[in-house]
Amino acid sequence: MAGKNVLEFNSTNWQKEVLESNLPVLVDFWAVWCGPCRQLAPTIDQLADEYAGKAKVGKVNVDDAQDLAAQFRVSSIPQVFIFKGGQVVEKIVGAEKKPVFQAALDRHLGA
Repeated sequence: MAGKNVLEFNSTNWQKEVLESNLPVLVDFWAVWCGPCRQLAPTIDQLADEYAGKAKVGKVNVDDAQDLAAQFRVSSIPQVFIFKGGQVVEKIVGAEKKPVFQAALDRHLGA
């Protein structure tokens, strides 16, 4: 279960929530059956809380949104993308430690 600030992205809200966002957006491509994805979930929850108002943080369930997974060539999960201005500006593959994601988000805040 995602934290209160973690958004659920899908094909219906992708354009508005991710591509048209004025804030950088961290998108975690994951699946229920993926152990490393479950290990990463608390980190994603923490990032959503810490970056509330500065960046959007959300998840895409690859089983529910196979079209998005295919569009971004997500072949292994977890895979985290950072979008800014509707473009992918960073991609992190695997369940990295929290500072890796913080540094990536910080690089795309503001400027």
